[in-house]
Amino acid sequence: MKIKVGLGYDVHRLVENRDLWMGGIKLEHTKGLLGHSDADVLIHAICDALLGAANMRDIGYHFPDTANEYENIDSKILLKKTVKLIADKGYAVGNIDATICAEHPKMNPHIEKMKSVLAEIMQIDVDDISIKATTTEKLGFTGREEGISAYAVALIEKTIA
Repeated sequence: MKIKVGLGYDVHRLVENRDLWMGGIKLEHTKGLLGHSDADVLIHAICDALLGAANMRDIGYHFPDTANEYENIDSKILLKKTVKLIADKGYAVGNIDATICAEHPKMNPHIEKMKSVLAEIMQIDVDDISIKATTTEKLGFTGREEGISAYAVALIEKTIA
């Protein structure tokens, strides 16, 4: 069995008058993330990790923020397309380990729902997705609540030679 690992990272600025999407679900918050798509940093980090593991560049290469078709797109669609891209190259998702860095809102109450949504999109067991949340103890752009970031590691397995 051939396995590969990829790392993904994403960050977006928090702004007024935007919805906050994280892990494919809408969270109640006074601000949302600014981006060409819905700016779901968790899904974007996962996409980058999957694409990196398959040696397929990054999310911006496949879904550029200059393309009108991706404006305000639901990041769940991007994740589904990413899983298809790696499948077309002969890979399947093994597991995901991710961390969200945010001061507010608190992510822990939403993690199980995020895992369920992401598992369904990637067609993997919910136990194959780990999502953790942390703050930066009021340090940096995250601590000042200027933005939210996410990191993800993906393991993929070769399914066809």
